Amino acid sequence: MGIIYRIALVLVIIGAINWGLIGLFQFDLVAALFGGQDSALSRIVYSLVGLAGLLSIPLLFKAYDESDVEIANNNHSNAYTNMNYQTEFGEEADFKEVQKNRTTGLDASKNNRATELYNNDGKGNSDKDNLV
Repeated sequence: MGIIYRIALVLVIIGAINWGLIGLFQFDLVAALFGGQDSALSRIVYSLVGLAGLLSIPLLFKAYDESDVEIANNNHSNAYTNMNYQTEFGEEADFKEVQKNRTTGLDASKNNRATELYNNDGKGNSDKDNLV
């Protein structure tokens, strides 16, 4: 939407608020701000609001593309995929079994190898050449 249409939309909203005040409370805000209905500034504001209303008519019939409409389901955020992360009362996953399987299963040899490499990091040990 172009800047002209945005300005027109703001002026239409101002006009709608003014008409709402006139209808509900018999109070003309534009006239009160600019010195009465017959003042030059009030007539300019009324004219701009009227032109903005005419300019906004094509917006009523405009077909919107998918890129113009913001998608409510945002797939880039992880906020709606797991609701347990959204509250302090959410349940946490129990990883005790996973940890047991890692140390007792087939991964135990890999875990031992990593421990050996860590322990023999080459600080004066000649065993490092044998491990690599």
